[in-house]
Amino acid sequence: MSRVMIIGAGGVGSVVAHKCAQVPEVFTDILLASRTKAKCDAIAAKLPRPVRTAQVDADNVPQLVRLLKKFKPDLVINVALPYQDLHIMDACLEAGVNYLDTANYEPPDVARFEYKWQWAYRGRFQKAGLMALLGSGFDPGVTSVYTTWIRKHFIPKPETLDIIDCNAGSHGQPFATNFNPEINIREVTAKGRYFQNGRWVETDPLSVKRPFTMPDGLGDLTIYLMYHEELESIARHVPGLKRARFWMSFSDNYLTHLRVLENVGMTRIDPVDVNGTPVIPLQFLKKLLPDPASLGPLTKGQTCIGCQVTGRDAKDRRKTVFVYNVCDHAACYKEVGSQAISYTTGVPAMIGAMMMLTGKWAGKGVFNMEQFDPDPFMAALERHGLPARILKKAVLRGG
Repeated sequence: MSRVMIIGAGGVGSVVAHKCAQVPEVFTDILLASRTKAKCDAIAAKLPRPVRTAQVDADNVPQLVRLLKKFKPDLVINVALPYQDLHIMDACLEAGVNYLDTANYEPPDVARFEYKWQWAYRGRFQKAGLMALLGSGFDPGVTSVYTTWIRKHFIPKPETLDIIDCNAGSHGQPFATNFNPEINIREVTAKGRYFQNGRWVETDPLSVKRPFTMPDGLGDLTIYLMYHEELESIARHVPGLKRARFWMSFSDNYLTHLRVLENVGMTRIDPVDVNGTPVIPLQFLKKLLPDPASLGPLTKGQTCIGCQVTGRDAKDRRKTVFVYNVCDHAACYKEVGSQAISYTTGVPAMIGAMMMLTGKWAGKGVFNMEQFDPDPFMAALERHGLPARILKKAVLRGG
């Protein structure tokens, strides 16, 4: 019997709650908590079985600790904002609870995506006899699992990795983001960065692009080189990699709107004085944009996210393998009431929790996804809505 506490009641939190509720043999007791209890109650009313709900401020460590000690979960699934990761980790340490999240900690005052803050907790979690699993979403998350699965079964000597994240869906809105606008825009407007020959190479934001034809006849898109946090952990934990890059697709419409918003200062994350009141422009913009959770019934089309690995097989032959998932927005909404962006993050969060609670992935300390056996996770993806497809050829060509 396992008790789990989910923190966060946005689009991803809703998917996590739905998917946990579908697996009662693992998640026997569920508590959904958020700053706004009414959001939790609205999600709970749509679930296939009863779950508890509670109000909690994820920035208030003493309040979090009190709730944890009252509910006594075996695991916390953190799908709140990345700014709150360290507060929730602190609370888990004090209450003696294991921890899982889907994105690395970000300091509120600078768009900085790295694991150093959370990796610094390794000794404290080891001493407490607890496990923290970082980045159990799709990217980061499944992308690390794909990488280690390819290494285990196809290419034991990987040399290059390209993670490709494409959204061929459309919601019909003039401008909207598919997940939290503040986090999305901070990520997209940051400098690009990739790993090559033991060092990090930096590029101007969205300055490197490629035309890309998606597999399975899903169409042509333009993909842009970005930095994503799993590159840092994969470069550390997967030996032999000479290069690791991350690519994401954006429509011309999205980029045009984003460029205008940047030019007028609306993507700034530093306070601006407005008649004596400090206002952070990006947080104000977030209030004006559509709530990503509202896009579910509007979004049609598919996502395609995968990993291309090139290297040497067991017979020292050069090989390329692309492992990917295609997820349909409308099908996700029909199942759990959310579009595919939330679904592809929420399902792996549930599976990561399942791996921990069933003992398939275990340890004391702070871990990233690529540090564990990928096979049980891949099998669970197949069972719970995100099956993988395999192409034994390159989909992204050139240097």
